[in-house]
Amino acid sequence: MSDFNDGILTDTGHRPWPMPDGPWVMTQTWHDLLFAHWPVAVDHLRALVPARFELDLFEGRAWLAVVPFHMSNVGPRLVPALPWLSAFPELNVRTYVRVGGKPGVFFFSLDAGNPLAVGAARTLLNLPYYSAEMKVETRDRRVEYASRRLSTPAAEFQASYDHDGAPRPPVAGTLEHFLTERYCLYAVDHGSRPYRLEIHHPRWPLEAADARITANTMAAAAGIPLPDVPPILHFSKRQDVVCWAPERIG
Repeated sequence: MSDFNDGILTDTGHRPWPMPDGPWVMTQTWHDLLFAHWPVAVDHLRALVPARFELDLFEGRAWLAVVPFHMSNVGPRLVPALPWLSAFPELNVRTYVRVGGKPGVFFFSLDAGNPLAVGAARTLLNLPYYSAEMKVETRDRRVEYASRRLSTPAAEFQASYDHDGAPRPPVAGTLEHFLTERYCLYAVDHGSRPYRLEIHHPRWPLEAADARITANTMAAAAGIPLPDVPPILHFSKRQDVVCWAPERIG
């Protein structure tokens, strides 16, 4: 993991709460990430998100994101990166929740191009990972992204996206800050008990994005209809991340 930015561990002034006391256990580096956000009906999401998690709204509206990217440096702390295991594409469908005053992310699905990672995440974290046939190519600054799930419910995503090359951190209080600056995920374990998994990264270096989405059944596969409006788009070239072990919440 020679290219992982260890300096993120001292870049903490932007965090909404302190980093956890215990040691972090995993690294990831996210590349060429597109946030595509749509407003969705609160009542529809409420029926699909576990009752233990409060929906997190911005000015009364709920939001759903489809987030394509690819990863490197995926692995446990102090374990060298393995090319065949530590780097692969991923595609997330997510919304926003909070527990105990801590806003976080709730995933409806996480499609990945590495079946070993899919199996590990399902076994250890009970996260809704799916194996997918995925292809990511970058031509100049434009990213060509394609994903097709290999199991049911069927889901597909194809897009071509570009960015303006002028990264800026989101401003506190804005919608883009609400949609991106989140430092934990929420899920339930195999016993249906809720847990929080904390992460840390620098502020998001966001860029304006342009995307041509030619296929997108990701939200529909989760039972969520998207409105017939253009998504709000943001791009980030790279984000280095550390993760902690999950912690059960009462």
